[in-house]
Order: sequence, then C-alpha cells, then structure tokens
Amino acid sequence: MTEILASAGAAAMANLLAPAVLFFGLGAFAGWAKSDLNIPDQVAKTLALYLMLCIGFKGGVEARASGLSAELISAGGLGLALSFLAPFAAYAALRALSKLDRLTAAATAAHYGSVSVVTFAAGSEYLRSMGVEFGGYMAAVLAMMETPAILAALIIAGARAREAGTRFKPELFREVMLNGAAVVLIGSFVIGVITGERGMARLDVFVGPLFQGALCLFLLDMGLVASRRLAEASRLSAGLVGFAMGWPLLSGIVALLGASALGLSEGDATLMAVLAASASYIAAPAAMRVALPKADAGVYLSLALGITFPFNLLIGIPIYHALARVLVG
Repeated sequence: MTEILASAGAAAMANLLAPAVLFFGLGAFAGWAKSDLNIPDQVAKTLALYLMLCIGFKGGVEARASGLSAELISAGGLGLALSFLAPFAAYAALRALSKLDRLTAAATAAHYGSVSVVTFAAGSEYLRSMGVEFGGYMAAVLAMMETPAILAALIIAGARAREAGTRFKPELFREVMLNGAAVVLIGSFVIGVITGERGMARLDVFVGPLFQGALCLFLLDMGLVASRRLAEASRLSAGLVGFAMGWPLLSGIVALLGASALGLSEGDATLMAVLAASASYIAAPAAMRVALPKADAGVYLSLALGITFPFNLLIGIPIYHALARVLVG
C-alpha cells in the first residue's frame, strides 16, 4: 500500500505540472474569479469533435497494424459490461446517499456509466508521458462504452416514466444511437482501420503535433465551465459530493480487477480504469435532455463536470496507473 501511495503521489505531482492540466486550472481560476474570459460554444464543440476524430483515427490505424486481437475482443466485452451494469449500481448508491428523485438519480447514473472522451485523451497523454504503451484498440472500447449506460438508465427510469409524467420520444433513440460523439469516434476509427499507415501519413500533422494544443485549449474551456457549474449548484449534498469522488475510485478498481483477470497490459488496464471511472458530459447530457427532461441537469452536470472530471484529471489518473502497475504490471 505504501508503494502504491508513493507512486501515485509522485505521478500526481508530475501530472499537475502538465500543460493540459495547468490550462484546466487556469480556466477554473478564471471562472471562479468571474473573469470575462469565454470560449464560444461553437469553438468548444469544434475542439471536442477534433479531439474525438484524432482519438478515433489514431486508434483505428493502430488497431489495423495490430489486427483483430484477443485483447480487443476481451477488452470490448469488459467495457460493454461495465458500461451497461454500472448505472444500476450507481442508481442504488445515489438513492441511498441522497434525497434525489428517481428521474434525477437515473439520469445521473447514466453519466457515470458512460464515458468521457477528454478524460480518456488526458489518460492517454499521461501514459505517453510516462513511457507506457497501450493498444490503439482502446479507442474502439471507448466508442463501445458511450451508449450502453444511456440504455440502462432508460430501463431504470422506465418503470417510473408514466408516473412522473415523462414520455419517451422517438428522437431519443436517434440521440442515443447516432449522437455526434459516437458517430465521430466510431466513424474515424473505421476510417483509420481502412486507410492505415497510408492515411496516417497524410494526416500526421493534423492528428499528431496539433493535438496537444487543441487539448490545452479545450481544457481551458472545461475549467471555465466546471467552476461556473459548481458556483451555480444548489443541491449538492455531502453525500453527492462523496459519490462524485468515491464512485470513480470504486469503478476504476473494479475495471482493473477485470482487466487483470483478462490479462490486459499495464497501459490497457489503466485506460480501462480511466474509462470506467470517468463520467460523460457530452453524449449522456444530450440523451437525458430528451429522455428525462424533468431530471435536474444542475445536479448531474455539476457532479460529472464540476467534481468528477477535475478529480480524475488531477489525481485519479495517476492513482489508476499506480494500481495497474501493482495488479498487472
């Protein structure tokens, strides 16, 4: 345990000094200080699409180079299971720890079963900075884990939908299955598989050197949004705050145990934990806005973006890596 804590502490300190994390801190400070610094929504959305395109495309190229592997199949299966089952456990925990209504608890559970693309990107860059290799196919696992949690949340909320006056609209299934994040991630991954190294040679500068700068700018915006969400939050009890920090650790450990049982590498196991520990603030909010309009967005966005995202970015990722080194390294 001492070795784990020492390793995690040293890695966390190094991670805190990474440019991307410091830009997140700058954005958080600007938001807290009520600066007029602002990144237009369309610019932020463009940056998000760019990051997803890079992650998916590079993952596809690397997956083609390695071929259809047992690791891809096993990691994909584990990811799908974690994403679908996590909302049921998260819902039970939220109801036990707080006085959230059923719809808000179900919507919040969806966010904690789905995944964060930017947290995955930060985890990938952290592993690269540490010289730890991981499989490109993990980008495909990321795409697989986007929507099962949303479907699980609909199952949870379905029994109370009529009672709560919520009607499921046809547009919901379009939001779930064809949301922009999933389309770009899966589509760019497929394009990367099709074009391989030939495609990478043409897009090398676009998906390589420019990625870090775009990530820094995006995290600057995320810092602004996160601090402002926290300032606006009015229903965050101690139980909810504890959930937002405790759930990622629990989910990450469960994912690491599964990755260890499947024989995944240190890097792949770390990213599996990062995915399981992350919380969606792109795909899940869009789907919940259509599916459960009476759920309190101020709660689930504040928890996912205002607490869990910075927690993972600042100290969570190094902890998951340190644990992976002990379990599978």
